[in-house]
Amino acid sequence: MFTGLIREMATVESFSHNTLRLKASYKPKIGDSIAINGACLTATKVGEGFFEVELSKESRDILALENYVGTVHIEPAMQLGERIEGHMIQGHIDAIGTIASIKKNENAWDFYLVLPSSAVPFMMPKGSIAVDGVSLTINEITPQGIRLTIINHTMDQTLFSTYKPKQRVNIETDMFARYIYTMLHAQKSTPLSWRDVDKIQSIF
Repeated sequence: MFTGLIREMATVESFSHNTLRLKASYKPKIGDSIAINGACLTATKVGEGFFEVELSKESRDILALENYVGTVHIEPAMQLGERIEGHMIQGHIDAIGTIASIKKNENAWDFYLVLPSSAVPFMMPKGSIAVDGVSLTINEITPQGIRLTIINHTMDQTLFSTYKPKQRVNIETDMFARYIYTMLHAQKSTPLSWRDVDKIQSIF
């Protein structure tokens, strides 16, 4: 689990044979989970000033791989007892969004994103979303997707300052919205039993 607060921007040293090598001050242990541009990956090799992760075909098929060059966001998995300052993120990318436009709005920037129809049911005003692993608040639902407002601090501490229109980004929808949506749609076809309710409660 992650919180969507970027701890470091790491440098991509290489990406070949499905292995991504990153130069970073953060040093994981082999087997540790780490979110890279929002995708939960496993450290497979650790050296002095670098670590490697391996991307499966599933990961390569669903990620915006063109962004795994230059600099990437990294966030280690949260530890039990830490404060959750963003929102609960699993590191499971649901969709790829596209930046439609960026507009200055006083002391912030409005980012308009186009989303695939599969992600739209999980969007709500003031709800949560993770974009390339960054925890953000949805300000508005638009005909094509959503509007996000990015403050100066986020622009300075993440890759948002480098993003351009037409750029693709990894999207993780709010997991609680996914659970609720699934439960409501399951009820339409099959009523929930008390055993089902107990299972759902144990998730939370």
